[in-house]
Order: sequence, then structure tokens, then C-alpha cells
Amino acid sequence: MDFSEQFLQQLINGLSLGSIYALIALGYTMIYGIIKLINFAHGDVYMVGAYIGFFAITQGGLGIFPALVVSMLVTGILGIVIERLAYKPLRHAPRISLLITAIGVSFFLEYTSMYFVSPTPRTFPTLMGDVSIHVGDLIINGQQLLILGITMVLMVILTYIVHRTKIGKAMRAASFDTETAQLMGVDADRVISITFCIGSALAAVAGVLVGVYYNSIDPLMGIMPGLKAFVAAVLGGIGILPGAVVGGLILGVIEALVAGFISSTFRDAAAFAILILVLLFRPAGIFGKNTSEKV
Repeated sequence: MDFSEQFLQQLINGLSLGSIYALIALGYTMIYGIIKLINFAHGDVYMVGAYIGFFAITQGGLGIFPALVVSMLVTGILGIVIERLAYKPLRHAPRISLLITAIGVSFFLEYTSMYFVSPTPRTFPTLMGDVSIHVGDLIINGQQLLILGITMVLMVILTYIVHRTKIGKAMRAASFDTETAQLMGVDADRVISITFCIGSALAAVAGVLVGVYYNSIDPLMGIMPGLKAFVAAVLGGIGILPGAVVGGLILGVIEALVAGFISSTFRDAAAFAILILVLLFRPAGIFGKNTSEKV
């Protein structure tokens, strides 16, 4: 395999990984866009979604797509419960209180999961077999096709919801100015709950796809992808949906190129180096705009 083919192979690997980051980052950016909360428990919702998909397949005998639907429904409800019990009572509290609560919810989900499913990693069943597409020495395997296909479909559905439905209009209004939206008849509590539901469901899909891709899940699997998805959201412009997608894809491609051409040891370092550079030179992100605040 020459350099160009190796580059293309790493690009495909990066797009697959970036699609997963994008799905998780969308939850971060949707929630931040409305209530200005960095939900650091989001990575652990992704982990819960992976386990629900795992048990739906292994214990319930479901295929990958029904398992994805079950995982999305359960984690969507979980997202609403987390918002109502942990965040809603603190909605008008100082931001640091919400941040500490998010970290507490994260630890609660991790160690509760350990109690019920044990800390031992579980092997995800092989669902795609040896399906692959060969273009010369370039190989696109079945898991990558599944990840890219499902991600594209979900992006289209989410875009339709946000731009073509009544609840999407309410979400955009609340994101722009929550108080004014409430004066115009928007139920902010309902909008926030639905936002948590959608974001959690997307994270669940990412968790199941990671299980399919890497064939392994564990209760702490959400820590690093959750942090990297946050980096992706900041890179694209947190609070901006297209930014989360673009940021996730860019981050995944950079990680794959670093792992393929330098060393896999530095792939995590590359993600956080990007965060530092973005905060130094473009803190609003790729799609964000610098705004001044009058005091």
C-alpha cells in the first residue's frame, strides 16, 4: 500500500471515528445551546446506551436496528430523568453548581453501572461478519459502512426536526433567547427535556456503534470519548449543530492520521492539543462568532 492509499485508509478510519464523536458532540452542543450547561455526564449516558444495546442483542435476541431503537428510547428517558432530578432544581443556581452536579451524575452512572453489570469488560457480539468493500488495497469494512450510514441518516432526521418541526422551532427560539421565547408561549421546561432526550438518544447510538466497531464495552468507556466529543463541540463552535458534526469529523480524522503516521500513543494528546489551540486562537470555534457582552 503506497502513501496515498494509506492516507485514504486512515481518512476512512477517521471519518468512522469522527462520526461517533459527532453523535456524542451533538448532545453537548444542543444542551449548551439552550441552558448553557456543559453536561459532563453525557459520556456516561453513551456508556449506558452501549450496555442497553448489548443486553437487547444478547439477552433479547434483537438485531442491530431494533437494539438501536430500544437503546435510544431507554436513554432518551434517562436523559429526561437526569434533567428533571439533577439539573432542573439548579437551573437558576450559579454555573459552578451545575458543573459540579454534572460531574456527580457522571460518577453516579459509572459506579452504579459497575454495581449492576460488574467492572469486567463485555465482548460485544459480532454482527457484520466479514462484509467489506475492496478498492485496490483500500478496505472499507462492514462496521465502518454501518457507522457512516447510520450517522448520515440520523443527521438528516435531526436537521429535519430542528428546522421543519414545531418543537425544532421552539428549540431554536429557546436557544436564541429563552426568556423571550417563554413570553411568546414556548414551554421552556418541555423544550429542555426534549433536548436532553434527543441528545441522550444520539449518544446511545454512538455507544452501540462503538460496541459493534471495537467489540468491547465497559462501565468506564464513556470517559475519554465524552471528553473528546466535548473537544469536538468546542472545535466546531459549541451551541452550533453543524459545528458539532464538523468538529467531530475533523477530530476523528486528525486522530486517525496521528495514529497511522506518527504513533497511536499520541492520538489522545492530539485531541487535547487541538482544544488548547482552539481556546488560544479561536475560542468561539470554527462556526462560532466572537460576541461582546455589555456590563
